[in-house]
Amino acid sequence: MYPDDLKYSDEHEWARRNDGDVVEVGVTHYAQDTLGDVVFVELPEVGSKVDQFDKFGEIESVKAVSDLFSPVSGTVTAVNSDLEQSPELVNSDPYGDGWIMEVKLDDPAELDALMDSEAYQEILE
Repeated sequence: MYPDDLKYSDEHEWARRNDGDVVEVGVTHYAQDTLGDVVFVELPEVGSKVDQFDKFGEIESVKAVSDLFSPVSGTVTAVNSDLEQSPELVNSDPYGDGWIMEVKLDDPAELDALMDSEAYQEILE
């Protein structure tokens, strides 16, 4: 449920280093399960800057609206436009088709401030 190749934040977002200094970002299984059925994801603008642990958007479910916080700082290079028509992908595949954005890192060392899978699962207990 919490892949070992990801890094995790306290706010229940994950980061996966793809190629060089680009990371993919999404919400964890725990986050989507707690939210319930996701009906809308506010995506950032490609080219916008995000700061580590700062709000970059919102996710809305049938239960609530929650803020999304970036696990890393950098420039948004891509967003998952499939979520505009199919926000439920966050529920069905949070670590795959339900990704939210890609970010070119300002400082790759920021990934070291995030938790590995084991540490993240410990905070959930």
